[in-house]
Amino acid sequence: MARDVWTRVDDYIGEAILGPDPILDQVLASSEAAGLPAIAVSPAQGRLLALFVQMTGARRILEIGTLGGYSGICMARALPADGQLVTLEFDPAHAAVARSNFELAEVAGRISLKEGAALDTLPKLVAGGEGPFDLIFVDADKPNNPNYLEWALKLSRPGTLMVWDNVIRDGAVADGDSTDPRIQATRHLFDLMAANPRLTVTAVQTVGCKGYDGFALARVGN
Repeated sequence: MARDVWTRVDDYIGEAILGPDPILDQVLASSEAAGLPAIAVSPAQGRLLALFVQMTGARRILEIGTLGGYSGICMARALPADGQLVTLEFDPAHAAVARSNFELAEVAGRISLKEGAALDTLPKLVAGGEGPFDLIFVDADKPNNPNYLEWALKLSRPGTLMVWDNVIRDGAVADGDSTDPRIQATRHLFDLMAANPRLTVTAVQTVGCKGYDGFALARVGN
């Protein structure tokens, strides 16, 4: 019952506030046709990511986990004309769909998609001097979240905003006895961020068409 209500409200938000977006509808349709899992952020969450880009004045964004490119498109659209988004994707099939979707949305010129395991690519970004990034969005394999934090810190600057998706997982994050590696990794991520004096951190629970989940937000200080 609750999921039905949350979805109905998300539909209303889309109609009343966001308005129609045929391109993003096509992005979702092409991702579904290609067999990608239906785990992209919702339209309202995509707009939230775009607002984060605008509120921080971000010119360079790092995204860990591309999937079909939906969230990347939402953020890339909000970039200034000379902005760039670097997105990392492990699965070549997902990367191919994302590239097609970036072309469809006419943002391919602002996006650099790098294929391969993120933990192999991130050190190359550091070595190549591709940081710092103004906004870092992490929505990839959850067991590696603590490792992604380590590299995100190396690719950040004072004022960088980090956004981590899927950190609540139907409330399971509160279960310290969980044997789910995704839950244990998220709890470890929380511990690491809370203990880092450079970070100001919070987590926000969300409900909607994607169910009950949430974001962690961290701002990098000096």
